[in-house]
Amino acid sequence: MTKMTLTAVILGGALLNIAGIAMAKPITYELPGEAASLKPGPGIEAAQNNCVSCHSADYIAMQPPKKGKAFWEAEVTKMNKVYGAPIDAADSRVITDYLAQTY
Repeated sequence: MTKMTLTAVILGGALLNIAGIAMAKPITYELPGEAASLKPGPGIEAAQNNCVSCHSADYIAMQPPKKGKAFWEAEVTKMNKVYGAPIDAADSRVITDYLAQTY
């Protein structure tokens, strides 16, 4: 095979690969629904607006039960400072109270 023919074969194969990728159909799938929801209680709105936008309610429910306000305050602070959750100070207090009373 000549150098020019080899180059043409390689370029042709590359173009066919690119065309095949461009013609591929998108894959669609349906995500499963939430398996858990937050327990009702005063302050649930703040928790729904801030907490479950990053993780499921399962994450909250799997924490040790009845740990009290200091535990939940530390958790909310960690979410804010370590993980960068954009929770303002007022919502942080409401969420801490909600979690301490409800979980």
